[in-house]
Amino acid sequence: MNKIALITGATSGIGKACAVKFAQNSFDVIITGRRNDRLKTLKEELGSKYKVQVLTLCFDIRNKEEVVKAIEALNDKWKQIDILVNNAGLALDLKPIQKGDFNDWDTMIDTNIKGLLYMSKLVSNLMIENGSGHIINIGSIAGKEAYPNGNVYSATKHAIEGLTKGMRLDLFRLGIKVSQIAPGAVETEFSVVRFKGEKDIADKVYKGYTPLTAEDVAGSIWFVASQPDHVNINDLLIMPMAQANATTFNKN
Repeated sequence: MNKIALITGATSGIGKACAVKFAQNSFDVIITGRRNDRLKTLKEELGSKYKVQVLTLCFDIRNKEEVVKAIEALNDKWKQIDILVNNAGLALDLKPIQKGDFNDWDTMIDTNIKGLLYMSKLVSNLMIENGSGHIINIGSIAGKEAYPNGNVYSATKHAIEGLTKGMRLDLFRLGIKVSQIAPGAVETEFSVVRFKGEKDIADKVYKGYTPLTAEDVAGSIWFVASQPDHVNINDLLIMPMAQANATTFNKN
């Protein structure tokens, strides 16, 4: 019987790359997101290419009732979750705190922090019943250090760093591993979302150097997830060679 990985925010970027990576390694996968058409396409791709079972759950991770309904409705097979990748998250705009948008703040906090909490509570209880499991939270270099105009996004990622440490303390005696993966610049839809569809602006973020790819990060996540039972990698910071910290780049 295949192991099971649940990946949030699996319709694009790091989440999608994780779904592919785990399917390549014979995991059945539960993929979640808000774009049902993309979930269905990915399900067909993974099922046909890797011969694994795929369950799609279409909901908004910010909506506690939707999250609870989706997880509580899992049948006995799909409740045997071995890996939870808390990937769903986003940044919105780059503005100093005095010019920030309340709605943007709410969306980032509700997605990046509260959505992760909803999933972690529900799935950790399933893992405790199963006697084992591994929760992998996707943080950021922005959770290690702040940068100009990144205030609230950075705060949410600092929260993930703190939550990962707290969850590790809460769960390790119950047989549950907890890890954080903190990437630097990754070329995905991240900047397009941050700049609200302004692709010309978003593209400039990755000009003049080679950023990480979603597949690079998924490879690191798989490395963390595939360690022996007695090994827990608490924290992994992965950066492009051309990025030394949150704001220092070697660009051509």
